[in-house]
Amino acid sequence: MTPSYTDTRLLIAGQWCDAASGKTIDVVNPASGQVIGRVAHAGIPDLDRALAAAQRGFEDWRKVPANERATTMRKAAGLVRERASDIARLLTQEQGKPVGEARIEVMAAADIIEWFADEGRRVYGRIVPSRNLAAQQLVMKEPVGPVAAFTPWNFPVNQVVRKLSAALASGCSFLVKAPEETPASPAALLQAFVDAGVPAGTVGLVFGTPSEISTYLIAHPIIRKVTFTGSTPVGKQLAAMAGAHMKRATMELGGHAPVIVAADADVELAVRASAGAKFRNAGQVCISPTRFLVHNSIRDEFARAMVQHAQGLKLGDGLADGTTLGPLANPRRLTAMAQLLADAQAKGAKLATGGDRVGSSGNFFAPTVLTDVPLNAEVFNHEPFGPVAAIRGFDTLEEAIAEANRLPYGLASYAFTQSIKSAHLLAQQLEVGMLWINQPAAPSPEMPFGGVKDSGYGSEGGPEAMEAYLVTKTVSIMAV
Repeated sequence: MTPSYTDTRLLIAGQWCDAASGKTIDVVNPASGQVIGRVAHAGIPDLDRALAAAQRGFEDWRKVPANERATTMRKAAGLVRERASDIARLLTQEQGKPVGEARIEVMAAADIIEWFADEGRRVYGRIVPSRNLAAQQLVMKEPVGPVAAFTPWNFPVNQVVRKLSAALASGCSFLVKAPEETPASPAALLQAFVDAGVPAGTVGLVFGTPSEISTYLIAHPIIRKVTFTGSTPVGKQLAAMAGAHMKRATMELGGHAPVIVAADADVELAVRASAGAKFRNAGQVCISPTRFLVHNSIRDEFARAMVQHAQGLKLGDGLADGTTLGPLANPRRLTAMAQLLADAQAKGAKLATGGDRVGSSGNFFAPTVLTDVPLNAEVFNHEPFGPVAAIRGFDTLEEAIAEANRLPYGLASYAFTQSIKSAHLLAQQLEVGMLWINQPAAPSPEMPFGGVKDSGYGSEGGPEAMEAYLVTKTVSIMAV
């Protein structure tokens, strides 16, 4: 039975409320194209209330000892685990991914919360030996203040929880504009923190017109830190706004992840690992493999296996039994896929499988494999963000590395080789924030997560993620 999908309200000062104007936005199920609910549309009066609540929440939360903050966060993680199945079904209804993938996302969120809860206990300052023995010199770490976060629809729980957990573990309050297309699952995440007992205003949630909310929040003096996950063009705009107001910023932006399959690679492993990662969430993943660079000696073998994998996927409603590939999140992605494929074929790429919309309702697009993709094809230059694997051959590893580094993106990358020498060369020369060799993407809370170049800056994993939410204070005390 399909679970009910409730309307989503704003979370302000620990209470769920409608927008002052009463305005709402429709939420559409991407598998059916039908409206399944509504989400409150915040206006400036609502944002003002949310900001005031965030300031009060920060003043209360920063005074809570780190070990008590960790206890509260761990309680929230436990509630997320208890509610994982229900949250996952909400997520699938509004976003489209298979419910099994959605449940993995929600369970991973609980792990992230717990890791950062414990990491918050390890925010250390230090004592620095003074040149004057009558003075004591301290270096102190303090929370930066209320945080404004902006998150996308492709991972509506995961993209919130990384930011939320680091902020709360550091002692900051957190106000997020989550995606209007997928509001219920992030609301359920924040409900767990409310139920766990964070002070009112410590966490807040708003929806509305993205440009209006981002412009207002980033400029507001209450907000001291900005964090965004999304496209590179929007990220650059928000980073510029943050810079204009001297706000700290973490930007996790678009990618175009190369997959380098060397001549000595285990082809079966390479296909199994990279194909699974390619078609996860219908390719709507910032670290999704996108440019498959395969040594010419094994290119045809690799392409055949990739086609076989794609043809074995079961496309359908994410709540239906056996579905392994859900719909794209919105009709815009259908249009983008059609344009990318038309461009690639016009420039000489060969369509090995897929390439079409499936059905007349919902946003279903067949898993697609392109071969002999030229370098000037749009799909090799702009992030496809869909279920399209684009394959091109190479002769030398140096040639593949040069192609991987050609674009301004530098988020994730993958490689398959049995040579330690080649692995070392790839690790040294690829211009990326993350590299996985002989495995699919394996992000974990304890490892840094972020990119370089136009893929952004800052980390949303590991101890490095905490630094963005902390300020350093120098204190020197003279005995008198």
